[in-house]
Amino acid sequence: MSHHGTPCWYELSTSDVDAAQAFYTAILGWQIGDSVMPGMDYRLAKVADTAVAGLMLAQSPEQPTAWTIYFAVDTADTTFAAATAAGATPIVPPTDIPGTGRFALLIDPQGAAFGILQPLPGGQGGAFDQAKTGTGNWHEVMSPDTAASIAFYTALFGWTHIRTVPMGVMDYHILGLNQVEMIGAFTMPGAPTMWKPYFGVASAHAATDAVTAAHGLVTRGPDAIPGGTFTLQITDPQGAVLALVGPA
Repeated sequence: MSHHGTPCWYELSTSDVDAAQAFYTAILGWQIGDSVMPGMDYRLAKVADTAVAGLMLAQSPEQPTAWTIYFAVDTADTTFAAATAAGATPIVPPTDIPGTGRFALLIDPQGAAFGILQPLPGGQGGAFDQAKTGTGNWHEVMSPDTAASIAFYTALFGWTHIRTVPMGVMDYHILGLNQVEMIGAFTMPGAPTMWKPYFGVASAHAATDAVTAAHGLVTRGPDAIPGGTFTLQITDPQGAVLALVGPA
């Protein structure tokens, strides 16, 4: 079964890996340890036995503290070529990661960074699981041209536009794969062009207190959304933007 287009990994580039480890352990309950990757401090975050995310030191002062979402692809080289042909800017060309697969990093035509990963056969999945806490639950792409973003990603990953939710000042477009809703796309004046991951939590209100106690910043929420869940927009202590989602 092909998992092409499914979110499959989350990676944090940060100015302080130790501080980030302490923060995400506190708010998401991750168990974080060294990946023993030669030549770099790359840490793996797990929920039970499932690897969810990687934490690494920014490779240069110019590299922003930010989360990158990776999407699984059938063939990294083919997808990379299709993305660049459609106007994406290459950052890291297709490169092998021993024991993991083949990855690449790009910036889409609107300016949002994302990654692709061709896992090794039988590679472990589970980083994206809307039924669990601590794993990826939702994803948003903000851009100055939502229609162009949707056209780019639906062609690249085979996503479909499932429905549109009017939200007053904007329309919120929900995309998915095999009718599984997993992406929100929208244009908000003044908002940065970027991808934002949402991680599941057991309680959005409890997470609000946990974020503050761990020296993060709650920028919005908890906000009620249909289905009895709440979202919480936050910034970690080093400045990375993300969100949390869960019941009250």
